[in-house]
Amino acid sequence: GFLSFLELEQKLLFFCFPSQTETKSSRYGGERVAEVLQAHGVKFVFTLVGGHISPILVACEKIGIRIVDTRHEATAVFAADAVARLSGTIGVAAVTAGPGLTNTVTAVKNAQMAESPVLLIGGAAATLLQGRGALQDIDQMSLFKPLCKFCASVRTVREIVPVLRKALAIAQSGTPGPVFVEFPIDTLYPFHLVEREFAAKGSPKGLVGNAIVPPQSPEKPFCWAWEPRILSPLPVRIPHATDHQVQQCAELVSRAKKPVILLGSQATLPPTPVDHIRTALESMGIPCFLGGMARGMLGRDSPLHIRQNRRDALKEADLVVLAGTVCDFRMNYGRVLNRRSKIIAVNRDKKQLLKNTDMFWKPTIAIQGDAGSFLLRLSKGLAGHRCPEDWLQSLKEGDITKERANRAKAVEKTEQHLNPLNVLHHVEDLMDEDSIIVADGGDFVGSAAYILRPRGPLCWLDPGAFGTLGVGGGFALGAKLCRPQSEVWIIYGDGSLGFSVAEFDTFTRHKTPVIALVGNDACWSQISREQVPILGSNVACGLAFTDYHIVADGYGGKGILIGREDEASLDEIIRKAQQEAQQGKAMLLNVLIGKTNFRQGSISV
Repeated sequence: GFLSFLELEQKLLFFCFPSQTETKSSRYGGERVAEVLQAHGVKFVFTLVGGHISPILVACEKIGIRIVDTRHEATAVFAADAVARLSGTIGVAAVTAGPGLTNTVTAVKNAQMAESPVLLIGGAAATLLQGRGALQDIDQMSLFKPLCKFCASVRTVREIVPVLRKALAIAQSGTPGPVFVEFPIDTLYPFHLVEREFAAKGSPKGLVGNAIVPPQSPEKPFCWAWEPRILSPLPVRIPHATDHQVQQCAELVSRAKKPVILLGSQATLPPTPVDHIRTALESMGIPCFLGGMARGMLGRDSPLHIRQNRRDALKEADLVVLAGTVCDFRMNYGRVLNRRSKIIAVNRDKKQLLKNTDMFWKPTIAIQGDAGSFLLRLSKGLAGHRCPEDWLQSLKEGDITKERANRAKAVEKTEQHLNPLNVLHHVEDLMDEDSIIVADGGDFVGSAAYILRPRGPLCWLDPGAFGTLGVGGGFALGAKLCRPQSEVWIIYGDGSLGFSVAEFDTFTRHKTPVIALVGNDACWSQISREQVPILGSNVACGLAFTDYHIVADGYGGKGILIGREDEASLDEIIRKAQQEAQQGKAMLLNVLIGKTNFRQGSISV
């Protein structure tokens, strides 16, 4: 196997002879890293600079990989996560050793739970100095092993290419997820600098001492360093349903009178193009509920997309297809499913596929495989078959009724400031057809999820199952770089904005003009709504009606304060923000909003 080969190679390198150590070369390990990334189609590396990783950044820039530096390491990983989701390739972040890496932990865990293929590159203390009290030297491997599919510490320049190729393949294989590779500083810089900084005092003595490079020598990482290596990607392995499983599912669907499909983020993963999945869904005509990255899969106004009353629909359905949807808290752990329904579950990850089947639900057919390609094959097996029209129509009527009620709530006056639902309806009406929506917040974002309609597949980004606050700046940065012509909106709560408002500096420096819509109610409202009636105190929930628009100005963007006195000119203000963004200015709309009971009873735990 690969690891046993590396272990053998490392043992051989232990007895590295000086003649095999290329001490005169001006090349350095950072160049090897850049070459592998380029061979894998990487266009961006997100970073917060540090001396441990400078050779990687410099080498990447030299060969045309764009280096995008952020104001926090977590933002770098969030941006890489967004690139991975939107491009269908790997996202890459590089951060310095010690605190640089610890700052990424939440973002890496978020990528793990969102099943996003991200390569995290970390600096590390020199191999000669690890465990000896070097600057920022900690046990980084133990920190990331629970979070990543693969972790490796490169010990020699020769290992860089094979280790990175393996890490990149593992990140994208099976259930995608983050991987971590650390690079001690002496594997990245040129030999002459490493020798100057880390060489031991005095010279080895005797015949053996002169013939063999000792283990604690600056020459050891450079043994056979620049021999030719294959750089191209290794095969990516993806599980698929068998023909027999697809046939069984086609037979169940063909007999169903009230089928529904629940699409989760996994349905958007490569290798199946999302437009092909959309065509497959439209050919089957089965009503669909869309979650996570699958939001927008059917466009803005598809007759198949049911947005409301999911619980009622699941109680009535006689067949449910869980295409990448997991029975966790978002599905009430499977309790929302009717025990009399036939259930087809498809998921790349076995644990997610069978989550809570020991307690609350049982699949009729459980398939460990790719959801997107399964839907394509299912539609082919159902060629000529259409879901009963009366079932679809009844669900759509429920949608229309619920959305009329939501519209009615939007025109109600709040005690102070603007009705947040009314603001969101104005944005929905004016948002460009080529838009990407980034969701980062609690109560305000929860309301936005009901009102804002993604215009197409891969046009919605939210943190996923981990519910992480602070993704907004990084997600929007990655989205705008992937699709520079798209209008990128960040929907922020005023609480969540605090995590990444400094990235307006990044938006300005890297010319990524996004539009941030901040629902400013001076409160952590999603928590307060439950805490106050249950525990009788608003402690730690109150914020202030802060001048966030001025903060955006200070970072080189442009902020606009919007209050009740601006209600009649909302459309004009939104259009102005869109025009400014088109002209290259990152915009922040600081919207003062009041309280509504729209999301009364929504959960925060």
